[in-house]
Amino acid sequence: MKLSDLELITVLSAEASMRRASEKLFISQSALSQRLMTIEREWNTQLFVRSKRGVTLTAEGEAIEKFAQDTLERASELRAKLEANESEIYGSFQLAVSSVNGQYWLPNVLKAFVESYPLVKISLTTGWSSGILDQLYHSECHAAIVRGNPNWAGGKLHLFSDPLQFVDSKMTDLRDLQTEERPYIQFRSDSSYDQVIQNWWRSRNLRLPSRTIMVDQIETCKQMVTHGIGYAVLPSISLTNQDRVHRIPLLDQQGAPLVRENWLLYDKEALKLKQVRAFIDLVRHRLFT
Repeated sequence: MKLSDLELITVLSAEASMRRASEKLFISQSALSQRLMTIEREWNTQLFVRSKRGVTLTAEGEAIEKFAQDTLERASELRAKLEANESEIYGSFQLAVSSVNGQYWLPNVLKAFVESYPLVKISLTTGWSSGILDQLYHSECHAAIVRGNPNWAGGKLHLFSDPLQFVDSKMTDLRDLQTEERPYIQFRSDSSYDQVIQNWWRSRNLRLPSRTIMVDQIETCKQMVTHGIGYAVLPSISLTNQDRVHRIPLLDQQGAPLVRENWLLYDKEALKLKQVRAFIDLVRHRLFT
């Protein structure tokens, strides 16, 4: 039943006259009579008793008129709330982020977003960039932050370039690898990241590690390096001035730094959601101011 039908019932009950009710509703008496008959058929009961003196609610009509009043009041309250919130940002926001960015880049950005838009309910997932991109392809998130060079035709915002660093607590020159027996410490990551490092290793004709220790997390990898257990290749974003390690930038054959690009990706249709648009605008503002 339409809200206009509920309004008809309450007006007719208050006016107790087909003529006065039709005037208040700006419709003809015949049109009012037809609509009332339709409403009564929908409820399968008579709502009003008609007489020369006007119309009176039946017992069933009184119950339905009370329902109509309550419904119209709730609709009015909801409409007022929606109008009041029109300028506010709220709703659900599904964000998927690569583990590296989730650990090192996202916290400050997310803190600013939560403080600016406390009514937004954030759902956050992290993982390898390949899996995050897959979530975006299958519309399982509104926006994604990934590393590498993603094949994405939707909205795309470049965040930063992250240089790769050879790190060790002892070696200061890559030529020292020729006699190094300690293990290479490797953290689990996307195959594309591993391929970049393998290609670099071969292009420099460096001695391959005699042993490799595989760990799950970058921080574990970094701690093992700082304690002298072995050496590693780490993204610059994971390193701080407090880390007691020597750093050697990875360079390609032309002498340019090897970097991992970082992107904010989103479906352009998602921009229709105010909360998604607010996040992207906040990130863009932090990048260009």
